Amino acid sequence: MDKLFVPLDIYCERINPGLWSEPINAVTNILIVAAGFLGLWQVRVRKTGTFAELLCWWVVGIGLGSLLFHTTALELTKWADIVPIATFTLAMMLFALRRFARLSWARTLVYSACYFVFIAIVTYLLPNSVHAATNGTTFYLPALGGYVFCGLVALANRGPGGWYALACSGILLVGFFFRAIDQEVCASFPIGTHFLWHVLIAAMLALNLVGVARHGAPSPKSA
Repeated sequence: MDKLFVPLDIYCERINPGLWSEPINAVTNILIVAAGFLGLWQVRVRKTGTFAELLCWWVVGIGLGSLLFHTTALELTKWADIVPIATFTLAMMLFALRRFARLSWARTLVYSACYFVFIAIVTYLLPNSVHAATNGTTFYLPALGGYVFCGLVALANRGPGGWYALACSGILLVGFFFRAIDQEVCASFPIGTHFLWHVLIAAMLALNLVGVARHGAPSPKSA
């Protein structure tokens, strides 16, 4: 049990275990929460449905979970950062394949299962040195690959929402760079670059949810 309350120091900005030792990393999570509410507004205006609204609230949860972690930085609260992101990746894939690509539920589940098995193997096979060199950013590969995969499948099925997914993958890739170099720039830039990861994630999720609102309405057959 004591292990759950072990303080973590994995970002440049944090210099002690205090509650407010990552102020910029913490505050920039408000942008992610704002992206969720922007999406919620768009989804309700366009009447995109319950599944779309759920994704918006999920994004709010991502922002709040990350805020909790960056203020407390404990082994326990680390999971408040990880779980919402991991589950959103799965939910967004199901949504994109179903609503953007207009696949049946059977094909959606098969495509999703095949993708996650493939990306899990790829991530597992990466050397530990790569995980360490990128400050663990490689563990976000399922999300990056997921946007690319869903975008291409959607476009192959003439779904314009696929362009949003591919644009999200581009923003996420830039975010990867800033997350990965955070520890490397500490000496010259003490606050680090992790906050830029949050800014880009917020922009990416806002774009994601706008795409959901505009192109994610259920088809008449499934409504």
